[in-house]
Amino acid sequence: MENESLLHQKLSLFGVNPKKEERHNDNKTTSSAVTIRGVLTSLKDNLNEKDKRPVIHLGHGDPSAFPCFRTSTVAEDAVVDALRTAHYNCYSPTLGVPSARRGIADYLNRDLPYKLSPEDVYLTLGCSQAIEISLSVLARPGANILIPRPGYPLYEIHAAGSNNNLEARHYDLLPEKRWEVDLDGVEALADENTVAIVIINPGNPCGNVFSYQHLQKIARTARNLGIIVIADEVYNHLAFGSTPYVPMGVFGSIVPVITLGSISKRWIVPGWRLGWLVTRFVDSIKGCLNAASHPVTFIQVKLNVSMLEDIGDDLEFCLKLAKEESVIILPGRTVGMKNWLRIAFAAEPATLEDGLERIKAFCQRHAKKQ
Repeated sequence: MENESLLHQKLSLFGVNPKKEERHNDNKTTSSAVTIRGVLTSLKDNLNEKDKRPVIHLGHGDPSAFPCFRTSTVAEDAVVDALRTAHYNCYSPTLGVPSARRGIADYLNRDLPYKLSPEDVYLTLGCSQAIEISLSVLARPGANILIPRPGYPLYEIHAAGSNNNLEARHYDLLPEKRWEVDLDGVEALADENTVAIVIINPGNPCGNVFSYQHLQKIARTARNLGIIVIADEVYNHLAFGSTPYVPMGVFGSIVPVITLGSISKRWIVPGWRLGWLVTRFVDSIKGCLNAASHPVTFIQVKLNVSMLEDIGDDLEFCLKLAKEESVIILPGRTVGMKNWLRIAFAAEPATLEDGLERIKAFCQRHAKKQ
C-alpha cells in the first residue's frame, strides 16, 4: 500500500489523476504540466510533521529567503527615494518608464561592442513575462523552438500555451563538456519551421558559464540555420570559476539576438518583479506589451539509483528525503533531466552544511548492503 500511495503522489505531481489513469491507461503526461512550484508544494506536503528539526529548503532559487543574502542598501534607498517623489504612483507606460529604459540600456552597453538605445529596451513584469512575450512574438502555425535540456521549464510551458502552440524541441547540454550545447544535435533538430534557439547563460539549473568561443560557435550555428537566438541572461555576471561571463549580444553582428534579463538574481530581489527584453529588430513586441500587464516601477548532483536499496528514481528520492530528513531538493525531471538532483546552495552556510549532512545520512541509510 505504501508503494501504491507513493505512485499516486508521483502521478499527481505531473497532473495525472491516479483513479482516472487506472480507467484510461492511454493518458499521456507532458513535461509542460510540470512546474517547479508545483513539485516544491508536493514535497512540502510530504514533510513529516513529527520531525521537529527545522526544514532545510535547498530546492528553490530564492536566496533572499536567507538573512545572509540581502540586496544593497543603495538599491533599497533608490526605491524609497522614488516612492517618496510620488512621481511613480500612476500606471506604468506600456514600454516602461523612459528613464529606466535608458538606465538598463546604459547598464548593458558596458559589455557590448555597440550601443543600445532606450528604444531597444522593453520593461516587463519580471523575466517570466519577457519569456512569454518573446515566444508570443515568434509563434506562428507549425513553428518550433529549440530549448535546452536540462533547462528552465517555463519555456516549454509558454511554448505550449493556448496562444502560442510552438512545438518545443529539446537539445542536450553535455555534462562531460561542462554543459556545453550539443551543436551537432541542434543542427539535427532544426528544420525550416524552427524560429529560434534558447540559450541560458549563465546556466539554469547547472550554473555553467559558456566561453566566448562556444558562444561564437552557437551564433554561427544559428546564423547557418537562419534562426534567432533568445539569450536568457537573468543570471548575468553571476559567474563562478575561471570562465568570464560574455553576453550573447556581443555576437549581434552574426545573428539576431533577443536578450532577456531582470534585477531579481544579481540584486537578490525576485519579489520586485522587474525584467526586460532587449532587441534591435522586433517591432511586434510593442503590440504584445500593449495587451500585457505592466512591470512594477544551483548545483547538479547525478543520482545513481542502482546504489540505493529502495529508491527507484529522482522523484521517489526527493519525496522520501522530505519525509525522513525534512530536507527539500528538486528532482531533476523538473528541468528535463531524470535521475539528477537539483540542490540550491544559496543558503546560510550553517543551514547548507546541516542539509548536506542530512542528505548524506539519508543516502547511507538507503544504500545497498555490500
